[in-house]
Amino acid sequence: MRRAIEPILKKWKDQSGRLPIILRGARQVGKSFIVEKFGKENFESLIICNFELRPELMQCFENLDPVSICAKLEVAFKTRIVPGKTLLFLDEIQNCPKAITALRYFNEKLSTLHVIAAGSLLEFTLHEENFSFPVGRVQFLYLKPLSFHEYLVSQNHDQLVEMLDTVNLQQPFEPFIHEQLLLLLREYFLIGGMPSVVRCFLETKSFLECQIILAGLLETYRSDFPKYATKAQYRHLQTFFEKAPLLVSQHFKYTLVSPEHRSQDLKIALEQLGWAGLLHRVLATSATGIPLQIHAKENKFKLLFLDGGLVNCATKLDMQTAWDSELLQINSGALAEQFVGQELLAYADPYMSQQLYYWERDKKGAMAEVDYVIQADSRILPVEVKAGTTGSLKSLTQFLQEKQVPFGIRISQHPLSFHDQILSVPLYLIGQLRRLVNGI
Repeated sequence: MRRAIEPILKKWKDQSGRLPIILRGARQVGKSFIVEKFGKENFESLIICNFELRPELMQCFENLDPVSICAKLEVAFKTRIVPGKTLLFLDEIQNCPKAITALRYFNEKLSTLHVIAAGSLLEFTLHEENFSFPVGRVQFLYLKPLSFHEYLVSQNHDQLVEMLDTVNLQQPFEPFIHEQLLLLLREYFLIGGMPSVVRCFLETKSFLECQIILAGLLETYRSDFPKYATKAQYRHLQTFFEKAPLLVSQHFKYTLVSPEHRSQDLKIALEQLGWAGLLHRVLATSATGIPLQIHAKENKFKLLFLDGGLVNCATKLDMQTAWDSELLQINSGALAEQFVGQELLAYADPYMSQQLYYWERDKKGAMAEVDYVIQADSRILPVEVKAGTTGSLKSLTQFLQEKQVPFGIRISQHPLSFHDQILSVPLYLIGQLRRLVNGI
C-alpha cells in the first residue's frame, strides 16, 4: 500500500542537516506500517524499538547520550546501529518520555543517524505540564487515513490518478470517466480510508467484512480510554464517543451529547478525543481577513470524526441502502460534509497541524452559512457541499457579495466547470483543489 508521505520520507533521508522526525496521527492510520516499509526499502538495517511491546527498552534511555543509547540498543537487538545505514524507529514513544527528550541529543550529537519516532497517544505526553519538549530539534509529520487519491493508488488505478493530476477546465473529463470516478468514490464513501479496512476491501470486495474490521477499530479506540482518562472521566469519554458520530457536521452543543452531564466534563472529553486524533473541530469564522484563525470563534464549531467509514459503522448505516442512495444525501448530507473535511485535512501541509473553518453569519433575519472556507495564498474562498444536480447556492452567493471575493467553490457530483463566479469541483477532485484554484 503506497502512501503520499513516502516521497517526503525519502527526501528527508537524503537531506543534510535533517532533524529526527516525530510522526503524529491517530491509532491505526498506518504510522508503524509506513515507517517499517520505508526502513526496509531504504536502509540496510531497521531497529524497531517499540516501548509498548518491549517496555524493558526504556532502560536504554536512562542516560540521554545518543552514543550510550545506541550501544545499549545494539546489545538488546544484537544488531549494529550504523549512521547512514540504519533507521532507528522509536515506536509508541509516548510510553518513554525520556526517549522524546533524547531526540534533542540525537540531533545535536549524532545527526548522521536517521531517527523516526511515532506514538498514537503522544499528544497526551506533549500536553503534560511538566514535560519539556525539544522544540526546534525535531520535525513533525502528520499522517491521516488514506485520501481518495491514495485509495485509487492502492487499487492500482494509476492511469486515473495521472488523469486527476492533469485535468483542467479547458479539458474536463469525458462523461464515462466522470461516472467511473463517482463509482469508485461511492466505494470509498462507504468503507472510508483506514488502512486495514481498505486492505480488507481490496482483498475481499466485501462491505460486510469491512464492517467487521471497522467495528474492531472502534473497540480499539474505546479500549484506549483507560490509558488517558481517570475513572471519573471514563464515563464522559464513553458517552461522548458513542454520540459523536451522530453529530458530525451539525452545530455542536454539549446538550446534544448528554443533557445529564456537565458541559465542563464533556469539554474535557472533547479535548481528550481531539488529542487522540478521533475528533476534529471545524471552527466558525467571520472570514473578515487572513489568517482565518484570528477571526475564529472557539465556542462555535462543528465536529468531524477521524474517518467516514468509522462514522458509517458507528451509526449502523445499512451499506446496501446507502449504495443505492443519492451519494450526497446519505445521512442527510452529513457524510458528504465529513468526506470533504476529511479530504481537505488529508491534502493539507503534512508538516503542520491543520484547522478547518466554516463561515456563519448570525444576524437576525439574515442568517447564512457556508460549509467551509479555505485560504488559497492571499485569498479566502468559500466552499459549499451540495447534493444532487440542483440546489440553492444562496449562502455562497451572499458570501461572494459581502466579502468581495472573486469566486466560490461548489463541491458536488457535477463535472468540473466554471460559470457565474462558481467553480464546480466534483468530489473526486478535492485533492486538486489548490491547482484548479490557482488556474483561475
